[in-house]
This record gives sequence, structure tokens and C-alpha cells, in this order.
Amino acid sequence: MISDISIDKALSSKLRIIDVRSPGEYLRGHIPAAINIPLFNNEERADVGTVYKKKSKEAAIDLGYKYVNPKLDFFITESKKYADDLKIIIHCWRGGMRSRSFAKHLSDNGFKEVFVVTGGYKSYRNFVLDYFTNKFNLKVLGGYTGSGKTHILHDIRDTGYQIIDLEALANHKGSAFGAIGLGEQPTTEHFENLLHNNLSKLDIKKNIWIEDESISIGKVAIPLQFFIQIREAPLYFINIPKEERAKSLVKEYTNCEKEILQNAIFKIAKRLGGQDVKMALEFIEAGDFYNAALISLHYYDKAYLRGLDKRDMKKLTTINLKDTDHIKNTSIIKALLKHY
Repeated sequence: MISDISIDKALSSKLRIIDVRSPGEYLRGHIPAAINIPLFNNEERADVGTVYKKKSKEAAIDLGYKYVNPKLDFFITESKKYADDLKIIIHCWRGGMRSRSFAKHLSDNGFKEVFVVTGGYKSYRNFVLDYFTNKFNLKVLGGYTGSGKTHILHDIRDTGYQIIDLEALANHKGSAFGAIGLGEQPTTEHFENLLHNNLSKLDIKKNIWIEDESISIGKVAIPLQFFIQIREAPLYFINIPKEERAKSLVKEYTNCEKEILQNAIFKIAKRLGGQDVKMALEFIEAGDFYNAALISLHYYDKAYLRGLDKRDMKKLTTINLKDTDHIKNTSIIKALLKHY
């Protein structure tokens, strides 16, 4: 049996979701829990689209069948791996021919219930973007680069606080050095999907702790409506001496080739200025990572201060800390928060 299902019911269902779009479409963005079993690979999808535009819909359908027929047994075998009691949810881009033909094939071959998402992935994207119009009770943890904010965020999560780790979702630590040791970032589209997925698991009526970020984290962008709420939320700014933060950066970022660090310096060269760039590169080459870190912090501290000036000072609480010992600092911050 084939039935339609709305995106909200599909997301709340315990049934697995199969995304039959091409691998390229899936990579650009997908429902985080969805399994990709593509009807067409990237090249096949491009061929079908070209034939549709240059010849006709009928010719495109014929070519589609030519590509799909050899895979019919594979579709059944793969789908059974994820189906609970032969029940499954299917979607394509708009809930059209790809998902419905895939659903019919499963239904004709023993599946008890096959649900097709109304509007497909497009309806999911609209659902995600609309979600960010909700009011979130955000508490923002701020501080200069190298303050160990992410470690503190994880520490307070482990003691029962709700958090969202934007940098983990973006797979980037938010500076010119932020990609070091990490793999590819998701697209902005998929970052939005991941953010929605994580937020939807929390109680948005209760406090959600989040790290202060600029609107871009590496190559991905925070949804504007959500970013505005971050900027308007109460900010708890941890103030740690630059020298201590430089030590922390050395521990975190220097387990790589010197060339990688030097390339990161080049990314901020215009803002650092020629003399500071020259000195930073020389320090890195000599293995003096501490002094190179101090130079980079000169730029990052000024940049953070410019952003801080745009915040509502009535919502700013400054917490002075001696060093970057995140376990000790978490205890200090939690004790302080009891008074707010």
C-alpha cells in the first residue's frame, strides 16, 4: 500500500526514510536520518535532464527506465535493510515521479506500507527554514579566541545543560586556523538541516547554551533569523589573559605541518599588516608557535571587540578568569550563573 505523509509526520515517525535523489543532491543537503538509495547516479540524472530539455518528457522517461531497470533487485534488497516490518518512507525532490515510481516498485514487491513525503525534500527545506522563526531561549558563551569556550560548553552539557555546538555542526572552529585537522565542511544548506535536527531534540522553552559566533563559520553561514537571536541573547563573556590563550592555541593547533599554519596566517594577512605577517611567518618557521599565536590574537581580539561593541551592554556579563583550565572555569561559571 502506498500513502502520502506530511514532512512533520515523517520526521516524527519511527520508520526509516529513504532519499532516492542522486548522490550529488544528497551531498548538498539531506534529512540527517535519511538513507540515500539513488534512483539515478549523478551522470544518469544529468543525462535524463538533458534529454528532457532537448527532446521530450517521453524520451527522458524512456532513458530513465533504461538506467533503472538493471537496478530493480538492488532497490528491493537495499530497502529491506532499513525497513521495519517492511514499512518505509520515501522521498525525492518534490514528491514526484522518482519517489512514486520507487514506492510503487517496493509496494509491488512485498512491502506492506510505503509512505511518500508530500512535497519531497523541498517541503523539508521549507519546514527547516520556517523552524528558525521560533523563539529560542539562548544563553551565549563569549570570549576571545583561545578561551576554551567549546570545552566549557561540553562540560556544562555533561552536567545537564542544553547546548548547541555550532562549530561541531559546521566542522570548523571559526577562524583562519579553524579547518586544521578537520575534514570537509557541510554545505550551508546541510548545516541548516543539522542545526534544525539538533535543536528539534531540545526543549526550546528552556535555556539553550551556545557559543558566540560571527554569522559565518568557515564556509557555512548561520541562518539569519537564528543569528539575530544569538546577537540579541544574554552574553556571558569570559575574559582570559592573552598570554594564557596563546598557550592554549599552541596546544590545539600546532600538531600539523608548519606550512599549514603559515597558510592560515596568509588568510588574515591584510588585516594583520605586512610587518606582523612577516614576524608571524618567521616565528612559525623557527618553531616559536607561542609568539606567532600572540600576533594572530592581536588581530582576533580586535575583531571580537568590534563585534562586542554592537551588543546590548545591559545583556553582557563579564567573567574574569585566570587561565584556560576549562574544568575549573566551568565550575566558576556555573556557580556564578546561580545568581542570574
